[in-house]
Amino acid sequence: MIRTIAKQVKEYRNASIVTPLFMLLEVIMETMIPFLMASIIDNGVNAGDINHIYKTGALMIVCALIGLSGGMLGGRFGAKASAGLAKNLRAEMFSHIQTFSFANIDKFSPAGLVTRLTTDVSNIQNAYQMILKMLMRAPASIICALVMAFMINARLASIYLIAALLLGTALILLVIHATKYFQQVFPRYDDLNASIEENVSAIRVVKAYVREDYETKKLNKASENIYKLFVKAEHNVIINSPLMQFTVYCCIILISWIGAKMIVASSLTTGELMSLLTYCMNILSSLMMLSMVFVMISMSVASVQRVCEVLDETPDLVNPDQPIMEVPDGSIRFENVDFSYHKNTKEYVLSDINLDIRSGETIGIMGGTGSSKTSLVNLISRL
Repeated sequence: MIRTIAKQVKEYRNASIVTPLFMLLEVIMETMIPFLMASIIDNGVNAGDINHIYKTGALMIVCALIGLSGGMLGGRFGAKASAGLAKNLRAEMFSHIQTFSFANIDKFSPAGLVTRLTTDVSNIQNAYQMILKMLMRAPASIICALVMAFMINARLASIYLIAALLLGTALILLVIHATKYFQQVFPRYDDLNASIEENVSAIRVVKAYVREDYETKKLNKASENIYKLFVKAEHNVIINSPLMQFTVYCCIILISWIGAKMIVASSLTTGELMSLLTYCMNILSSLMMLSMVFVMISMSVASVQRVCEVLDETPDLVNPDQPIMEVPDGSIRFENVDFSYHKNTKEYVLSDINLDIRSGETIGIMGGTGSSKTSLVNLISRL
């Protein structure tokens, strides 16, 4: 599946490569700022060195501007790459659908194909943008913050490591549990689109037979099914936020309590404690971002599968090695033609048909209802 989707990145490959690099640059600059803040407090404020405060403050401004630029460029290229992927997917799917026989189309249904071209592609676009921006940014932020925290004080930094492992395990379990509901949601969109398409295309018949109430109930039922599945999925995902907040506050309390004792014992400075608290927020907020990426990916997995089903579908009707693309005189010739609507059927709808119609002739086909007159005519245009 990944290979099938990755093929459609095409001309947006460069944008997809530079986006994570710009996000990494933003993370590095953000990680440097708390370290510089600690230096201002310990070596500037407490030491009474105003020149150190000015120099370090200027360096912080430079880091902030570089990080801002990296974030903006990462957002710009990420949006370009994800929108480009969606554009290519829609174009490739639509082009591939044009080669389908009616048997292929009936396998998916027109409403299902519409859902795949719209809702499913939009989900893939959003997930791809999140992957490019956050899948690099969040782990890099966690690693950089942990490294800096361990450089300051390994004992206090171990609190982050334990909290990150516990929170990460809990978030993975939540995402896995929510994924099964998201996988059931998107096929329901097919039923919803089918109901809308049928109602709109046959609106004159609906009004003629006064079936407005029936059609409304039918649509409401399809919409209600989607609503219930989304609510079940969100009930799992919504635990994410309070669990994150609980972990953050527990870490802050532990670090403040242990850090205060270490400051009194002169084994930790005030600036280092402030930096550790900042890194605490960086680590746990990055875990929150990472969990949202996993949620988005879990939502898009079903969409990726549905899109790949269309792209990997082999058309029933294929051209021979040397197809005849033009008929110069408009004549039609059938030689020993057999036809069935299903591949594995034992009986043919049409069997051993031999027909020769010269250009300009008018032919009448007579037969009873269900004698395959329409099927014979449709074979001429390969329908």
